[in-house]
Amino acid sequence: MSGYEDRIVTEQGLDARVAAIVEPVIEDLGYRLVRAKISAANGCTLQIMAELPDGTMTVEDCEAVSRAVSPALDVDDPITRAYHLEVSSPGIDRPLVRPGDFDRWAGHEMKVEMAVGLDGRKRFRGVLLGLDDDKAVVRLQDAKEGEEDTVKLPLSDIGEAKLVLTDDLITAALKAEKAAIAARTGAQDESGTKPN
Repeated sequence: MSGYEDRIVTEQGLDARVAAIVEPVIEDLGYRLVRAKISAANGCTLQIMAELPDGTMTVEDCEAVSRAVSPALDVDDPITRAYHLEVSSPGIDRPLVRPGDFDRWAGHEMKVEMAVGLDGRKRFRGVLLGLDDDKAVVRLQDAKEGEEDTVKLPLSDIGEAKLVLTDDLITAALKAEKAAIAARTGAQDESGTKPN
């Protein structure tokens, strides 16, 4: 999996301003920003989702990101009121924000909210089949008999895409995480230092 790949699903408004501040800081540490989102939880919460290029994110990784982004946010001060900073992994039912996410998680159920509708429709749910020429290919759950059951959604028109929590997804995510950690540990054992 490529270490750097532009996000195609990005934030709007104040969330976008926060993302512009924290993304370079996160990338300098060797992580990738998944999403920055401000919510009304606990009065005001800034949630930053990040991950390593291999898709993992430990508690220690979250702490490192939190320590690095806090000073950057203090300097630029984009949020005008008190807020709680929450740094987390994307989770198993993660947002899909990079083209590679749509290939990596092919075979799993997803929900999509289009920023630009396709044939008058904005919401889709089905099994992600992968990418085809910058379009997410989805086998729809709600296709009626005689209708095409597969759609191609232009990545540039997607507003939000997210995996749906299923037993198969949990199994696949745990297996992928175990393999990534084993690969990292193996690289660490060979060189004697922790890779970035």
